[in-house]
Amino acid sequence: MWSTAREIAEGDVVIVWLTRDSVQPITITPGQDLNGKFGNYKHSDLVGIPYGSKVASRNGKGFIHVLRPTPELWTIALPHRTQILYLADIAFITTRLAIRPGSRVLEAGKRTGSGSFTHSIARTVGPVGHVFSFEFHQARAEKARIEFKQHGMSDYVSLQHRNVCKDGFALKEAVEAVFLDLPMPWEAIPFAKMAARKDRIVRICCFSPCMEQVSRTVSALNEHGFTDIAMYETLIRPHEVTQSSGLIPLKDIRVKLQIAEQAKEDRRLVQIASSKAKKEKRSTVTEDENDQQTQNVSNQAKRSRTDEANIHILDKSEDAMATFLPPLDNTNALHRDSPAPVGMTLTQPIREVRGHTSYLTFACLLPSDIPELLKRPARSTSPRPSGPTVLPEPPQAMDEDDL
Repeated sequence: MWSTAREIAEGDVVIVWLTRDSVQPITITPGQDLNGKFGNYKHSDLVGIPYGSKVASRNGKGFIHVLRPTPELWTIALPHRTQILYLADIAFITTRLAIRPGSRVLEAGKRTGSGSFTHSIARTVGPVGHVFSFEFHQARAEKARIEFKQHGMSDYVSLQHRNVCKDGFALKEAVEAVFLDLPMPWEAIPFAKMAARKDRIVRICCFSPCMEQVSRTVSALNEHGFTDIAMYETLIRPHEVTQSSGLIPLKDIRVKLQIAEQAKEDRRLVQIASSKAKKEKRSTVTEDENDQQTQNVSNQAKRSRTDEANIHILDKSEDAMATFLPPLDNTNALHRDSPAPVGMTLTQPIREVRGHTSYLTFACLLPSDIPELLKRPARSTSPRPSGPTVLPEPPQAMDEDDL
């Protein structure tokens, strides 16, 4: 397909990796420049450097990576003339259609013009196979044909501008895999059956975004003798990966709970003591002024005792909280004999997943041109007759007199 040399040469197609979300293809043409927010790069400076190199800009603003094209990178970087198939669908379709080196594949639809799926299956079938591609839009067909020739695929990828739903594929018993990405694939299924080989199992896939299209496609497949019909939907389910500090030993958790319960009990005792002091204060109040002075002295004494109790409880609570909080050094009794928590790697699926792309309807067409050897009737399965089996006697030797 693309250049297999180690170094970049003039006229090569190169994938320029700017960022994770910014990838673009360029054709190395001396005299031209690549300009962007990451700096200025002359095409002539890229000639002769190995693929995969990191290239600094001439004005020092940044750098880029120059990569060898692959079908996966081309799917990311290609110019979108139509909607395209992405790697998840491409890999699944290639597997289900049993496409392998040497396969002859037919593809037709609106996504042919961008060439994402075509590049992937062209690499799979290789020069010993062939891809028959059909595009309804003439301008897109011409641009795709130029790309296929520039990428070295024109020997085993043939592209035609054709309305396959009305005019068919002009192929007869030529392919063993069919991929249809059409608004009305049920109209092309009879022509696909004509293009299918008769001496082996032929697999077909129809790419449809709506369930109504799937329903009519399944009816057409049943009508024309296809079997093993199944529908799939491909969804990407990414996962988030996080690091955890690990679990605390159970004995440390038990000690911390005991300290927390003790602090809670101390606060309860303080509240009880305060309530008793208020009740005693109300019971000792009299109307006598002399008793008022005595009561004031008594209240001051009680207040001082209550303050002392509060200070004592506060000290105990502070000590408890100091023990509950993480230690500042390794002398704390909680962690003196406990091993350090072991970190863990946790994963969980992302809640918002990219939505539905399309439904993939697969089916098989069984071979009808079976060799004569396979057409012979099977051996009789009737039960053997009862009794011993009588074998024929071997022929006796003849002497000269019998001749």
